[in-house]
Amino acid sequence: MYRAFVNRDATFEGIFYVGVRTTGIFCRPTCVAKRPARENVEFFSTPGEALQNGYRPCLRCHPLEWNGRAPELVERLRAEVERAPGGRLTDKELAAMSVDPSTARRQFKRYYGMTFQAYHRARRLGSALREVRMGKPLQQVRNGSGFESQSGFREAFGKIFGTAPANAKTRAPLFAERIDTPLGAMIAVADDEGLRFLEFINSRATERELLILRRRLQTNVVPGEHPYLDAARRQLADYFSGKKLEFDISLAPVGTPFQLRAWKILQSIPAGETRSYSWMARRLGDANARRAVGRANGTNRICIIIPCHRVIRADGALCGYGGGLWRKKWLLEHERRCKRG
Repeated sequence: MYRAFVNRDATFEGIFYVGVRTTGIFCRPTCVAKRPARENVEFFSTPGEALQNGYRPCLRCHPLEWNGRAPELVERLRAEVERAPGGRLTDKELAAMSVDPSTARRQFKRYYGMTFQAYHRARRLGSALREVRMGKPLQQVRNGSGFESQSGFREAFGKIFGTAPANAKTRAPLFAERIDTPLGAMIAVADDEGLRFLEFINSRATERELLILRRRLQTNVVPGEHPYLDAARRQLADYFSGKKLEFDISLAPVGTPFQLRAWKILQSIPAGETRSYSWMARRLGDANARRAVGRANGTNRICIIIPCHRVIRADGALCGYGGGLWRKKWLLEHERRCKRG
């Protein structure tokens, strides 16, 4: 993706968007602006993901616009948001600006794929997230992020982490942390038993799998530090740099006896090699269990470290990876390249 970005490859238009950490702006792959260094960019599959991670749209390449320049009303409202991204613009306030709220919703939906209020909310929460990452106190960020009350903050907290802040203190939680990688941001979750969860944040199953994990362990997920999270971050850095492809970290996956057996077999596949679903089925003692193997691999919640990406079809075709087949292809090529080098 970075190579396509440097080359301004138009065939990648709509495939990914580029966030520039040093400016807080996100762009199309073909933006004419000067190219930043690789370590200063991250990639997103949709404009909404970039917004929610605290980036604002580039004024040169207009990454939110699909059909040419946005209408004057949309430009005006977006400028209002950028003047105070942590504020709020209610329907009443829009009406006071001689803007019909329903027209604003329709035009934003048509041009940006989201309503005006959804866009404003994404910018507000994204700005708050960016400030937290910069080290600002959580209370200060909350007060400046557009939440009108403590109860509103608690509700938002609960939607993300599964419990109110006060309840998080009453029982042993799972600790979660974001880990940035060359393939996108990941979320890692651990407790004193070991690493419980590792998945790409934008994977289609991440939210659902986190909910299942919380329910099975009857606890909540809160942001925080833990030695197993530190170990996961260090070892993932070694993996992606090619320094060391093997992992040595305590794992505590949650699953059925069959799933746990399947995930153990996955860990026996050496880096740089692949196996088939039929091979796994035979190792599990039932040559006809290929579909069950596929389901077990699909519910693996500790990706890369429990390497379900190393399982392919018997004819060599790639299939079935929650993080996206492009990531599966990259991981396999990365491991083979490191093994050869």
